[in-house]
Amino acid sequence: MTAVNSPRMFPTGIFFRFYLIVDNSWASRCSLLQVLHQASEAGVKLVQYRNKSGSMKQAYEAALALRRVAAEKDMTFIVNDRCDLAVAVEADGVHLGQGDLPLPLARTVVGQNMLIGVSTHNSEQVRLATAEGADYLGFGPIFSTRTKANHEPVVGIQGLAGVRSLTTLPIIAIGGIVPGSVPALRRAGANGVAVASAILDAVDRPRMLAQFMAQFQ
Repeated sequence: MTAVNSPRMFPTGIFFRFYLIVDNSWASRCSLLQVLHQASEAGVKLVQYRNKSGSMKQAYEAALALRRVAAEKDMTFIVNDRCDLAVAVEADGVHLGQGDLPLPLARTVVGQNMLIGVSTHNSEQVRLATAEGADYLGFGPIFSTRTKANHEPVVGIQGLAGVRSLTTLPIIAIGGIVPGSVPALRRAGANGVAVASAILDAVDRPRMLAQFMAQFQ
C-alpha cells in the first residue's frame, strides 16, 4: 500500500477535525469494519485502531482489514501504541501514549514519512512532545470517560485552553466528548476531537456521526 500522507502532513480541512477511534474492546459487540464504512459515509477522514489486549497476530489481522478499507475510502489510518503493527500494515501513522516508546526511538522504527501523534495530559508533556517532533497531540481527558478505566486526571476545557499557547501543533481533544461540547472545545483551541465510545455505543450510529460532523461545517 502507498501511505496516504507522504511526506508527513497532518490532514487539514473540515472533515479531518473528527478523529474516530475504533477500539478492539468493542469488536464482540459491533463490527468495526461496519463502523468504518459508516464513518466514511458520514465524511470521516481520520481513524485510529486501538487494541490494548489482543495478541499481535489478532491485532495484525484486524488492523490489516481495517487499513484496507481505510485506504479504499481515502481515510488516514493511525495505529495506537504499536509501532511494529503500524509498520506491518503500512499505516499512515502511529499514536503514542506516555507509556509507549519514546518519540525519537519510535521515529527510527516507523521512518520519516509516518505521522506520529502523542497523548499528553499536562503542559510539560505538551512541551516535550512538541520539542521531540510530534506531528500532532492528543490532549485530555477533557471530561471523565468510561473508555479507559484508570485514565489520567480530568483536565477540563480550561486545561486545554491553558496549553494551547505552548505549541503550534494540532491539538486533538479527547475524553468524554459529545457533539454539544465541540463548540467550546474549538473556542479553547482544539483543532479536532477524538471520539470512541460516543460512536461505538450509539444506538443510531449514523445519526451520532452526523451530529459530530455537523459541528465542523
